[in-house]
Amino acid sequence: MQQLTAAIEKASIAEWIEIYRRPWRLLYLNFAAGVARGLGIAVGFTILGAIVIYIIRELALLNLPVIGKLIAEIVRMVQQEVY
Repeated sequence: MQQLTAAIEKASIAEWIEIYRRPWRLLYLNFAAGVARGLGIAVGFTILGAIVIYIIRELALLNLPVIGKLIAEIVRMVQQEVY
């Protein structure tokens, strides 16, 4: 009996039961987790995008023929879409 009690306490069953008894708390916790996850994705993508843009800019400054052609093609496609 003591082992069962210890196992239940380790598993935090009481906390899970309390969460399911109060559905609004469960909703709040899930909402907060979703907001945190979304914010993390947005910040991570922003940092990763900035790093990629920085690397492309540095490669363009080196005047590499392949990279220069690629960037020129991207600029041409963007200008066609704008006009």
